[in-house]
Amino acid sequence: MIVSTFFVGCSTSPASRFYTLSAVQIAEPRPGIEPIAIAMGPVTVPELVDRPQIVSTIDANRVSIDEFARWADPLKSQIARTLAADLMQLMPGSVVSVYPQRASDNGYRVSVDVQRFDSPTSGAVTLAAIWSVRSPKGNVLDGHAVVHEAVSEPGYDALVNAHSRALSSVAKDIAVAMQSALAQ
Repeated sequence: MIVSTFFVGCSTSPASRFYTLSAVQIAEPRPGIEPIAIAMGPVTVPELVDRPQIVSTIDANRVSIDEFARWADPLKSQIARTLAADLMQLMPGSVVSVYPQRASDNGYRVSVDVQRFDSPTSGAVTLAAIWSVRSPKGNVLDGHAVVHEAVSEPGYDALVNAHSRALSSVAKDIAVAMQSALAQ
């Protein structure tokens, strides 16, 4: 009689970690701004990063997709909500919503096309975006931002914080453009 013994190893995979972008606390809101209605969105992102996993840039031709470091929400939704929260701080009293939940024909509509959302394993994140602001009168202001934000330390927490700061910079550009449109 032959007896076979099988040992089944119990292995556990690392626990998934979930990350969210957040508005950056702005030290000084812009004074004297007329409150307006703003609908943020739609936002588009490159297909490479349009996934639950965080995609890290290793070099010009290589990326790493971490199965255990994930976005808590779709990235384009987080970007829209973060920009909306930043705009609310920059333009006090304004009603900023994420499209299409509260799209208004008598408010401003902001669309953002994120062209680069690079998350390097070290150095600085890069966010490149083309944005467009449509006024209630139909006038359109277009802009482009390329932002590099230093990642303060290794790890995804610092990486996500750098992306949040980069989005805050884009929101400032959009707010300045909207204020100049309001002054006309």
